[in-house]
Amino acid sequence: MKRAILFFDIDGTLLSDETGKIPDSTLQALTEAKKNGHLLFINTGRTICALPKELYRFDFDGYLCGCGSYLLFHDEVLLERHIEESPGRKYIEQMWECNLDGVLEGTEDLYFPQAVSRFEQLEQGRIYFGELGLGKKKYIEEGGFIYDKIFVYADEQSDKERFFELMEDHFAVIDRGGNTYELAQKSFSKATACEYMVQKFGADREDVYVFGDSMNDLSMFEYAIHTVAMGKHAPGLAPYTEFVTKTVEEGGIAWAMKHYGLI
Repeated sequence: MKRAILFFDIDGTLLSDETGKIPDSTLQALTEAKKNGHLLFINTGRTICALPKELYRFDFDGYLCGCGSYLLFHDEVLLERHIEESPGRKYIEQMWECNLDGVLEGTEDLYFPQAVSRFEQLEQGRIYFGELGLGKKKYIEEGGFIYDKIFVYADEQSDKERFFELMEDHFAVIDRGGNTYELAQKSFSKATACEYMVQKFGADREDVYVFGDSMNDLSMFEYAIHTVAMGKHAPGLAPYTEFVTKTVEEGGIAWAMKHYGLI
């Protein structure tokens, strides 16, 4: 079989939402796929600093982070694009003017608002990432940092439509459900990350296999031919899914790799 390039989402795909761990069956499948000469990449909306330590139980060939805005192959940074401080401050001010709240995701750290937010999910995120040592160096209000993405929270008090109109020239808006939205730099996506690696290795799209479960994965599902949706996945992925595998906990990654003859 030709060398394939495999791209994996993290949460709900490689990591169980129930345990936060990579199942043993998945680790075994990843190891066998690598022995077979395939290239294996994480392709995530998370920025590089926010990757869970659990991922490092396996030696991936690279980490494609921030929805395609930071590409790492082994120890080599192939691409990185940040939102500079001046326009970055303007976007923050517009977020607040429209009565949304959010978290700024950077390569070096995550940046939370100083005051306790009215959004419970934001505060839960503050606790979760705080346990990883993130979000403690600077608050959004302090400035003096650059970032790559924005994750925003809205409710009935928010004018989210106006905010998205203000952002539309600069960001792609990904609806994550529950009135939460991921804003990724418009020139980059999980699909552009896939294409970069395809070009780098002189591969064809026929050699690409993508694995995901949420609408955050839509762009790479639109890009690839071989698309694997986990047993639990967003309905919006269905039109672009070639194969529905089992859930993470049921060994879905290994099941899909065997289906395609990758292992």
